[in-house]
Amino acid sequence: MLEIADLHKRYGQEEVLEGVDLTMDRGDVTVLVGPSGSGKSTMLRCVNRLAEFERGTITLDGTDTSALDVDELRRQVGMVFQDFNLFAHLTALDNVALGPRRVLGQSTEDAEARAHEQLEQVGLGDQTESYPGELSGGQKQRVGIARALAMEPKLLLFDEPTSALDPELIGEVLRVMRELADRDTTMLVVTHEMEFARSVASELLFLEDGVIVERGPPEQLFEEPTERRTTEFLGRLTNLDGREP
Repeated sequence: MLEIADLHKRYGQEEVLEGVDLTMDRGDVTVLVGPSGSGKSTMLRCVNRLAEFERGTITLDGTDTSALDVDELRRQVGMVFQDFNLFAHLTALDNVALGPRRVLGQSTEDAEARAHEQLEQVGLGDQTESYPGELSGGQKQRVGIARALAMEPKLLLFDEPTSALDPELIGEVLRVMRELADRDTTMLVVTHEMEFARSVASELLFLEDGVIVERGPPEQLFEEPTERRTTEFLGRLTNLDGREP
C-alpha cells in the first residue's frame, strides 16, 4: 500500500528527516511516536505533499506519488489534522459533503447521502446541521474524520488528532479510530496516546532527530526495547498517560 524509501527533508539548514524508510500493507495501522521536532508530522506532510522533500521516494499502491497530480494524490490519501481545519460557515453535513461534490464530482444528493452515512459512522448523525462553533472539540475532530472518510481514501493520515482536545473528549475520538482499525482501514498515525498505540498499532516506530531509532510490534517496544532512548521515552510517556482511550 505505502512504501517510503530513503526520505530526506530539510528546512533551511536543519535536516528534519534523514533517510527514513517505511513499508505498510493494506489494513496496517502504523503509529509514529517520538519527541517534538523528531520529524513525525513532517513525514505525514511529505506523504500527501503538503511538504516537498529533497530526496527519496514515496510509493502508493505501486505508483510514485511524485508522478501524481496533487489533487489526485489527496483523493487517495486523507488527512485528519490536530486543529480540525473545518469551514466555520458550513454545517457538519456540508463540511463532509464538500469534497465529494467538488473533487469527486458527485451530485449534491449523492454527496449529502455519503456525508450522512459518514457522520452516522462517527456517532454524529444528530449533528448534521450544527456548525463547528456549536460543536465540542471531540465532535469537531470526528467531523474531520468523517470528512476524510467521505473521499474513500486508500490511506488515512492522523497528525496528533487528540492533542487539541480536553482530556475528557479524547476517548470519543480514539474510539472512532479503534473502530476504523477494526474495519481494516489503513492508517498512519502520529500520537502521544500510548495505550491506544499499544493496543491498536500493527507496528510502532520511535523517531528522534529525523531517524527511526527503533521499530517493531508495540508489545516488543513497550516490553523489550533494544534502544536506551526508546526505553526512556516510552517509559516516561506511559507513566504520564493515565487516561483510558
